[in-house]
Amino acid sequence: MSFVSKRVQGLPPYLFSVIDEKKKSLQEKGVDVIDLGIGGPDLPTPDFIVKRLKKELENPLNFKYSGYAGCQEFREAVAAFYKSHYQVELDPNTEVLTLIGSKEGVAHIVPAMIDPGDVVLIPDPGYPVYRTAAYLSGGECVDLPLIATDSYRPDYSKVSDEHKNQAKLMFLNYPGNPTAATVELDVLEEAVHFAKENQIGIVHDSAYNLVTFDDYKAPSILQVQGAKEIAVEFGSLSKSFNMAGWRIGYVVGNRDIIRALSIVKGNMDTSQFLPIQKAAAAALTGDFTTVQQNNQVYNDRLERMLEALKSIGIHVEKPRGSFFIWAPVPKGYTSQGFAEKVLEEAGVIVTPGNAFGPSGEGYFRVSLTVPTARLFEAVERMKSLQFKAVERIETFSFGVKANVTNT
Repeated sequence: MSFVSKRVQGLPPYLFSVIDEKKKSLQEKGVDVIDLGIGGPDLPTPDFIVKRLKKELENPLNFKYSGYAGCQEFREAVAAFYKSHYQVELDPNTEVLTLIGSKEGVAHIVPAMIDPGDVVLIPDPGYPVYRTAAYLSGGECVDLPLIATDSYRPDYSKVSDEHKNQAKLMFLNYPGNPTAATVELDVLEEAVHFAKENQIGIVHDSAYNLVTFDDYKAPSILQVQGAKEIAVEFGSLSKSFNMAGWRIGYVVGNRDIIRALSIVKGNMDTSQFLPIQKAAAAALTGDFTTVQQNNQVYNDRLERMLEALKSIGIHVEKPRGSFFIWAPVPKGYTSQGFAEKVLEEAGVIVTPGNAFGPSGEGYFRVSLTVPTARLFEAVERMKSLQFKAVERIETFSFGVKANVTNT
């Protein structure tokens, strides 16, 4: 007798947990592995946020349960941020909800919005958790193709009339993971129009909204007139304030969707630790100087890595947001085969594009979230690689040979 559900039995392990286990195994064997796979910021959380946390830890009243919606100070800080940054008015009591990181929000919002059998439109390529959350909720995942030659904007013409009628939820994500795609407000306007026309709720994942370069400012979907009628937007402090392990984020927008999500969360969790929420409130009401400094670090790393890729014949236009590079594999390689070669011959982990959906085949993703010195070492290792056209189809296993640097 199995005590594991068929649904979980049919779910593969999360890709990056597999990569992390392989990385640990290789390190135990003395292999010097540089991990450019997962997007976890390596820069420190700003001091003023840490100081606020320490202050709140001295108050025993903060050790009680949080309110289910999150503390008032944090929700008001989110509303103030949207007012100052986007000129969007939010009611902190009905249009803002605290999340234990936006990944948790993705997992819980799907069952809040769909019933088993309902269609969920998933960006292709896109963040794998959208697809997993829909699967675990009994939804039918339907690919929403993104147009690579047009800044990865959605191609709604590829969604059948049947799926438009059956869809209850559509995910969007700009700046994009894995594509690093950025858009102007007109793309989000088109999304709202499509969703209203077909009565589909929108979840816009804006986790990388503040990680931008060269004077680009990522728009909020709530800047679109009427967006609150049909859309919510996720935000996270993990990326912009280097608070990944703190697990703090928010959802804003349509009050009915937020209310439904709050019911799910109220039955599943009790929000985040109060001192963390209050420290996050300090982050959102600060002057964002540290965000700008972080972005300069990522920009410098980005330009160096783009030059390294160019040296091995891989040309990528500089992205305007996120800390990822989405690049085509050399001619003759599959996504998996290229990632295998880079690991085997350079001791560097990159993520194969097919992990992000069918349209990710032929690409790989590089994360810039490692210390600059290590990134530059990875650059030099990749520059030494020789690529020849191959006709084989590889099985990706993150295997490794003994020809990488040992420590």
